[in-house]
Amino acid sequence: MNHEEVSAIKPDGTLYPYEINDAKLREELDPLSYKVLRQAGTEAAFSGEYTDIETEGVYSCKVCSQELFRSETKFHSGCGWPSFYAPKDSDAVTLLEDLSFGKRRIEARCANCGSHLGHVFTGEGYDVPTDERWCINSVSLKLEPKKYL
Repeated sequence: MNHEEVSAIKPDGTLYPYEINDAKLREELDPLSYKVLRQAGTEAAFSGEYTDIETEGVYSCKVCSQELFRSETKFHSGCGWPSFYAPKDSDAVTLLEDLSFGKRRIEARCANCGSHLGHVFTGEGYDVPTDERWCINSVSLKLEPKKYL
């Protein structure tokens, strides 16, 4: 995406369940988070707080708190962004074709609010069960660490 506003309409023509007040969200988020989440931008490689973290827990959407990923599916790909081999479940994300930057990619968005998360790549040869790398911007996520009793 070329930093265009993220649509409130899903690829199937329906609205995302979580309604976003864009003006309020712009005030609540830092500029980079807003650019990534609502304009399909990208944070700089190796700059995100979750890139190399190994904390066990749940990764949720920074905008709507929808659970997206679990630490059990996170792996070190060396790409500069947090990498997961699968979302929590297939209903947690919406996938769209992204033809920006002269190549075909698959964009991942939160299925609840439509916020941009990152991209999904396949066939890269990582030793993971799905042969997928979900390359997700740290600023799209918030981590709730697992609580031990």
